[in-house]
Amino acid sequence: MWWRLFRARYARDLALGIALALTTLGFVWFPRECVAAGRTGLELCGNVILPSLFPFFVLSSLVVDLGLAGYLGRALEGVMRPLFRVSGACASALALGFVGGYPVGARTAISLYQQGMCSRAEAQRLLAFCNNSGPAFILGVVGAGVFADSKVGLLLYLVHMVSSCLVGVLFRFYGPRAEAGARKRAPTFQAKRFTTAFTQAVTGAMGSTLNICAFVIFFTVILRLLTLSGVLGALAAGLGRLLGPLGLTEAWCRKLFTGLVELTSGVSGLTQGGQRAGQVSMAAFMLGWAGLSIHCQTLSFLADSGLSPGTYLVGKLLHGGVSAALVWGLTRLFPPAQPVGAILGQQVDAMAGLDFPTAFTGSVCLAWCLLLFFFFFAIFSGKGKKGVL
Repeated sequence: MWWRLFRARYARDLALGIALALTTLGFVWFPRECVAAGRTGLELCGNVILPSLFPFFVLSSLVVDLGLAGYLGRALEGVMRPLFRVSGACASALALGFVGGYPVGARTAISLYQQGMCSRAEAQRLLAFCNNSGPAFILGVVGAGVFADSKVGLLLYLVHMVSSCLVGVLFRFYGPRAEAGARKRAPTFQAKRFTTAFTQAVTGAMGSTLNICAFVIFFTVILRLLTLSGVLGALAAGLGRLLGPLGLTEAWCRKLFTGLVELTSGVSGLTQGGQRAGQVSMAAFMLGWAGLSIHCQTLSFLADSGLSPGTYLVGKLLHGGVSAALVWGLTRLFPPAQPVGAILGQQVDAMAGLDFPTAFTGSVCLAWCLLLFFFFFAIFSGKGKKGVL
């Protein structure tokens, strides 16, 4: 069969070489379109990615390096261990993932493992369900911008969180019951001084954010090339024939394939035709799956961690499937109303065009409020307890 052929290294190298050659040819054939797509990616990074992710990357590093995650672990061990079979310190990755968005949760989970605050098996379980979309994207871009309905955004965000927790419960059965060789958290962790931790957090966060921006720009250009060359249409047609018995037309398969590659582009095209229940269900799947672009961002952090990407990818696929199933069932019971007007372009353009100082100030304030919450919660939970992490 054809998939056995790609087990051979020469076949994989040949396929990769052909893909690179065709991509280069596309850059030469469509230079203006590629430049325009790259400019669009840069605008997205400057107006959305940088102000929304950078403060939360700083925050996630401080929560781990200053030992606040350990204090949270003492208070939340009784919740995280029975539900997800991970240490209480892992609650910081789950909370930051829900507030900061992709890929803050995954980066925090990797930091917890590298600092010795959770075992390898616990980190693998955590990666399966902690890397989630933030409320700003689901409520603002998807709810208000795409569907012109704040209720749809709230429904998607609640289902997104519930599905994430359900995937976490499923993955509690992953790994050996007796985790031999697990890291011992107390002896291996040493909290850093605030000045050292803050300096390293800021410089590391900037590097991580630029890394993500590179992937965003690249996939924006690639997706544009796939559309111009007709490859996207051909793949959608093939996928339509395969999934036709399930009721998915070629147009819907085109939207699905776009969302599998890049989340924002896939979600933004859902309002063009189809029933509202199907649109919202597919949006829920895309948000749970997150897209190839976000996966590459996450895998770049996993590269030097020693953790396997297998549980992460399976967890995201399950997250998408569970989210879509829950939304489909809810929309069957409570059919959503059709939008009053088509305001997608106005809403998305307004959010994407938000001036950098305003967006950055709001994101920094939210990040520091969350840091203060962690700080005071750690103090409160640590009262009456002797010792440090």
